[in-house]
Amino acid sequence: MGQVSRITLGLHIGSMVFGVLGLLWVLPNPDFVAHLSDVGMQVFGWGMAVGGAVYIIFGAIAVALYGWGAVGKERLLSFALPAIFLSLGSELLGTSTGFPFGHYAYLSGLGYKIAGLVPFTIPLSWFYMGFVCYLLSRAALAAKGIGGIWQALGGITIGAVLLTAWDFVLDPAMSQAAYPFWVFQDVGEFFGMPYRNLSGWLGTGMLFMTVASLFWQNRPLTLSRSQLLFPLVVYLVNFAFGATITILQLGASFALPTLLAVFLGVVPAIVLFCLVPQVTPVEGAENLETPLVIGAPK
Repeated sequence: MGQVSRITLGLHIGSMVFGVLGLLWVLPNPDFVAHLSDVGMQVFGWGMAVGGAVYIIFGAIAVALYGWGAVGKERLLSFALPAIFLSLGSELLGTSTGFPFGHYAYLSGLGYKIAGLVPFTIPLSWFYMGFVCYLLSRAALAAKGIGGIWQALGGITIGAVLLTAWDFVLDPAMSQAAYPFWVFQDVGEFFGMPYRNLSGWLGTGMLFMTVASLFWQNRPLTLSRSQLLFPLVVYLVNFAFGATITILQLGASFALPTLLAVFLGVVPAIVLFCLVPQVTPVEGAENLETPLVIGAPK
């Protein structure tokens, strides 16, 4: 399963690179598109139709496979199901009423829309990014000897902040660049985003992480640094995807939200990763790759 998860992660990253090249280089150059071969036009048409959904699907599959091996199917499902369904509820509420994210609407490009409002891929992105944020946070707290309820609360709080920090570069890239995937119907106060969009992200992340923590209970989670490399890579490449589009298409005026994302998301994620020892105390030197979940059910 580990090999398959790494292959799927590679496809996730490759599809994001494909998307960035398409958005930043191919679409702005109609002469290039006009001179494509028949096969090139088919690839271009496929990328335009499903590329936005494909990278999210690959990301969700990769993280699900990783999570199955790292923490077990019980913990994976007890995180994934609340994350998917509660985030979908928030998105449906948001696109219908403006709460909790502000008034916005999804355009085409991210797949079939549930109830005609929210692409089915959006809850998947909440799941896979929320999961890696939560694991990085909770594993680092466990490595520093923080356990019980404090580990759970810290994992929820820090994980939700990491998730929200990603939105500082994701939302401008997806809503204000030349080829948007959603639009805010009211001009937001913070670089085109309503402030309540950020509080909505924080609240939604904390909500499904809290529900997952209730299922996980206070059983400590112990993973080695090598086992946390996968979540860190997922977080960093998704940040890079949004930041690249934001900076290159929207310019230096969006340097502030990008820097905030770095200081609230990227730097803490790397620090959390470095706080975890390369080998867990119980593992010893015998097996660096076997996931260890203390207190998990047999």
